[in-house]
Amino acid sequence: MTFDQGRIEQTDYLSAQQEPLILPTASTRSSIITRSSSSWWQLFASTIRAVGNPVPFAIFYLVALTLAEVLTVMVNPQVGQAFYLLILFILMVHTAITWGLPIHRFLFSLAFVPLIRVISLSLPLDGIPLIFWFLIVSVPLFAATYVAMRTLGLRPADIALKGQGLLPQLAFGLTGLLFGYVEYLILQPDPLILIYTWERLLIAALILLVSTGLLEEMIFRGIMQRTSIEQLGRFFGVIYVAVIFAMLHIGYQSLPDIIFVLVIGLLFGVFVARTGSLLGVTLSHSLTNIVLFLVIPYWLASSK
Repeated sequence: MTFDQGRIEQTDYLSAQQEPLILPTASTRSSIITRSSSSWWQLFASTIRAVGNPVPFAIFYLVALTLAEVLTVMVNPQVGQAFYLLILFILMVHTAITWGLPIHRFLFSLAFVPLIRVISLSLPLDGIPLIFWFLIVSVPLFAATYVAMRTLGLRPADIALKGQGLLPQLAFGLTGLLFGYVEYLILQPDPLILIYTWERLLIAALILLVSTGLLEEMIFRGIMQRTSIEQLGRFFGVIYVAVIFAMLHIGYQSLPDIIFVLVIGLLFGVFVARTGSLLGVTLSHSLTNIVLFLVIPYWLASSK
């Protein structure tokens, strides 16, 4: 072996020894991080998708939503709103991960709960008469309801928007007169309008009919109850939605009212599940609010 050959081989040997010491470039490091993040995400997503039982998720979100409502009412509205936003984000990510699986419809519909609170807490409603708050908040929620139905492939009949059995539906709707009276005895709320004229009463009643009765029943007993029953069965699906509906009344800070609303929510849920129509519960819900916030306060004011 000549000296040159030895030097060449030695150079090759040193180069080989030094190769592992070469630092990766920025693009290489970014590629490694990306592959690592992608692998972590795929593992996380596959783990979530592998959970076939929806009950743990249902319980988790019920507890989280209840905590968010308690924070909103008892601690600070901004803190509660931030927590609701976090839950909304988690629900959207969870829905995306499980898209194509049956549970994604249930998760997607649950997003209405934080959405309702985020919208109601975010809109600048100061200085606007209280009755018009319901109307303003309902506009984006009606739009969200339409988007949800299109996304989930739900037709109006799928969420019980039909008027079959008209007489039983109308008869059930009249229960709102009793429910409104009982709830007034529990809460005795301030009236929604301060000047009582027939025109103002009619406008306020129409707002409550559309923005509370119709909208809330489409969301809770329509979309949410349908997707909950798909995942939890009829018995527990009806109970689950009724509990969420009652939880959203924590703001009145009245345990008797929460229990009363829970019972009403169960009655509404059972009625819709058995009849397949929202007409009766929409009328009952609307009449409950009309009696609670308009009729009895008007009667008391006129009797003074």
